[in-house]
Amino acid sequence: MATLFEPSLSSTGAMRSSVHLADAPSRADSLPSISFGFDDLRDRMARFTEKFDSFIAKGRKQVLAERNHFRVNVAELQEEQRVKQKNIELLAHKSSDHARSIEKEAVETAEMHAAIASITHQRDTCAQHRDRVRTETAAVRKQIAQRLAAQQEHAKSFDIQASFNNPELDFWQSYLAMRIDGMGVPDRLKFVFSHVDEKNWGREAWFELDMEKGDCRVICVKPKLEPDQIKTCVRRLNENRDLGGFLKGMRGLFIAALK
Repeated sequence: MATLFEPSLSSTGAMRSSVHLADAPSRADSLPSISFGFDDLRDRMARFTEKFDSFIAKGRKQVLAERNHFRVNVAELQEEQRVKQKNIELLAHKSSDHARSIEKEAVETAEMHAAIASITHQRDTCAQHRDRVRTETAAVRKQIAQRLAAQQEHAKSFDIQASFNNPELDFWQSYLAMRIDGMGVPDRLKFVFSHVDEKNWGREAWFELDMEKGDCRVICVKPKLEPDQIKTCVRRLNENRDLGGFLKGMRGLFIAALK
């Protein structure tokens, strides 16, 4: 069933209700009074904010100081590390130089030892050579002394023999018109005859006699004689050692050759 809206009725009722509510007491007025303390809370919050800001400022200053101190420490550590690295490089360079010096000294020491060994070997060799030379010198001196003694003995006997030969030699030189010349060579004499040419008594004839090898031999003759005749005279001399007969025979050959 439909309800009909009547404006007049609605307006009247509303006005009545409003008047009635205005005259009635408020419920809020009937509630008890409560104090929340907002001012105190505001002050406390302000003090907390101030303390918190101060704490944050101190923290920032402390962090900044610690950061600066850390940076200073890092810089100092870096500088110290740089210095230590430089010292390490310097020590490494010195160590390398020292190692090279030790190696050089080792090489020089080895060379010195080798030189000492060589000199020692040379000294030993020279000492052995000196001893050998001394031994040989002593032997040579002994031989010289023996030969000198033998020569002295031979000279003594030669002088004795000469005391007997000189009269005989003088006789043959006078008898054969002959003189004897030295040749400046040991065991070689030159026999020069004069008065061999009837036409010229001053003309000379000569020959050289070599007695070096024990057996005598005629090596040079002037004037020229027959070789066979010379060999015959020399063979007789070597066989009987008759020097007077040999000289007499050679003079006869010169006289016959100059006729």
